[in-house]
Amino acid sequence: MKFPNREELSLEGVLLMVRVRKQNINRIRQGDIFKQIEYIEYVSEVNGIIEVSKILFPYVIVLTQDCDLQQDFTFRWAKRRPKDNQDKLLLSVLVAPLYNAEHVYSGDHLSDLGLKMQFISKKKTPGKNLRNNIMPRYHYIEFPPNIPIVPSVIDFKHYFSVNLEYLKKVKNEKFVCNIAPLYREDISQRFAAFLSRIGLPD
Repeated sequence: MKFPNREELSLEGVLLMVRVRKQNINRIRQGDIFKQIEYIEYVSEVNGIIEVSKILFPYVIVLTQDCDLQQDFTFRWAKRRPKDNQDKLLLSVLVAPLYNAEHVYSGDHLSDLGLKMQFISKKKTPGKNLRNNIMPRYHYIEFPPNIPIVPSVIDFKHYFSVNLEYLKKVKNEKFVCNIAPLYREDISQRFAAFLSRIGLPD
């Protein structure tokens, strides 16, 4: 009897462990995971004093479509790029945070911000639904042993944009890995489905 390896294990057909690529290529790609990424919460000025509030996310995943990222990269580095048309350039990149799954179960993943989130019972149906990627808001993933990230949950509701130039500047230092195409497409489709859901009246 042939047993699947860890990367092939699944629950109800949903892949648990993602395949990743550790090679850090020149451009930003869909499915790239970065560590320690800043999100500017707000900027205010009172009596000449400027206050900048930042949130530092331990891990984020790039959600922007790879074709758009490829076109931006190609256009920026093209030797004969048109001077009167820059419509291929991106201003920012969509990302979503990855939270420690254990902290998501307990609802404590944003406790550093003073927020208490919903408790999700790990051993009961809600926890199983989370791990099976049945809950539209979340995407559960596990990483292979060579990637130092614990089982994590992507929260599609907390997506935000990051300046592209900032991400390029910190890429060499903060790049962790890239989710392989099959797995990143699954994440992309689920993110799109979450954003396009129809809100029903109370």
